[in-house]
Amino acid sequence: MVACCLAWFPGAAKADPHGASVTQMRLEQADDGIYLTAQVQFELPTLVEEVLEKGIAIYFVAEAEVYRERWYWTDLKVAQAARHMRLAYQPLSRRWRLNVSPVPITNAGFGVSLNQNFDTLADALDGVRRVGRMRLGDLSEIGDAQDHPVTFRFRLDTSQLPRPFQFQIGGLGGQPDWNIAIEKSARLPLEKAK
Repeated sequence: MVACCLAWFPGAAKADPHGASVTQMRLEQADDGIYLTAQVQFELPTLVEEVLEKGIAIYFVAEAEVYRERWYWTDLKVAQAARHMRLAYQPLSRRWRLNVSPVPITNAGFGVSLNQNFDTLADALDGVRRVGRMRLGDLSEIGDAQDHPVTFRFRLDTSQLPRPFQFQIGGLGGQPDWNIAIEKSARLPLEKAK
C-alpha cells in the first residue's frame, strides 16, 4: 500500500531522468572572501538541444546560500550568490555563445557579463557545467564560526524562455525534458586558497 501511495504522488522517489548531479564542490577561503567552485553533470535532452539549434537561447542559474545555524529559530541566511548563464546558437557565425553574469540576463541588455564563444555545443556545455570561484561573500558577513551549512543549486531557468515555450512547459503535466535541477549541501570548514 505504501508503494502505491509513493507511486501516486508526483515527484516522490523518482530518479533524475537526465542523470543530473554535482560531481565536485569545493569551498575555499581567500583574503577577500569565501568562494565556491563546483562541477555539475547533466545530459541535455534532445528537445532542448533542438530548441537551441533553432536559435532560441536557454538560461541556467547556479545559486549558493550560506546559513548560520540557530538553535532557537530557523537558520539565518548570512550570504548568497548567483550566477546566470545564457547559452545561444549564432547561426551566421555557426558558433555557440555563452554569457555569464551575476544578475539575470535580459534581452534589454547583458549588463555586466562575461561572453565566451565556442565552436561546438559540447564545448559550450562544458562551460555551463563548470561553476568556477563564485564569490559567496566576505568573511565579516559570514562570521567567524567554522560550521555553516551551504546549499548549492543549479537549474535550467525556464522563466526566461519565450512565452509560448513557458506555456507549453507549464501546461498539463509539464515537460520533464525541461526539468534540470540539482541541489547539494555541504558545510564550511574552509580550505585555504593558495
